[in-house]
Amino acid sequence: MPEPIKLTTPLSDADIEALRAGDAVLLSGIIYTGRDAAHKRLIELLEAGEELPIDVRGQVIYYCGPTPAPPGRPIGAAGPTTSYRMDAYTPQLTALGLKGSIGKGPRSDEVKQALIEHKAVYLGAIGGAGALLARTVTSAEVVAYEDLGPEAIRRLEVVEFPAHVAYDCHGGDVYAREGPS
Repeated sequence: MPEPIKLTTPLSDADIEALRAGDAVLLSGIIYTGRDAAHKRLIELLEAGEELPIDVRGQVIYYCGPTPAPPGRPIGAAGPTTSYRMDAYTPQLTALGLKGSIGKGPRSDEVKQALIEHKAVYLGAIGGAGALLARTVTSAEVVAYEDLGPEAIRRLEVVEFPAHVAYDCHGGDVYAREGPS
């Protein structure tokens, strides 16, 4: 089995173009959390012609609503949520320069097309491993929508967060039985 590909955010087009569906990655740097309610608010801001509370260019959004941090830790369990709930919002954010999202499960054809068109990637994380994934988080800070509680947007600093490329920017799809890779 090949060694995981180590990536540091923000991600570039070259980083994304080098990835293929099925690749294992270890992600370090800053990533943001965001789920349904936060995504809805982001798109509402865009539709109103307002600025987003975070610059998504080159960034990765992790579909996660972490549990409260235990003593001595920056965050509680931080497992992925089902990604298709963000499918209505992802193409618009990808068009703005979002380079990646992390979650679990397959995505819509519109999301896959947006990844190809805008050179972005969808990474899968293992569900049920939230406590283990949280160990890669060295700091966590709410940066928007604190009223959403666990669904607020958080800025996480991660070191070697493990994931795999579920969809690449070349049309590769780990969920497909056949197709490009």
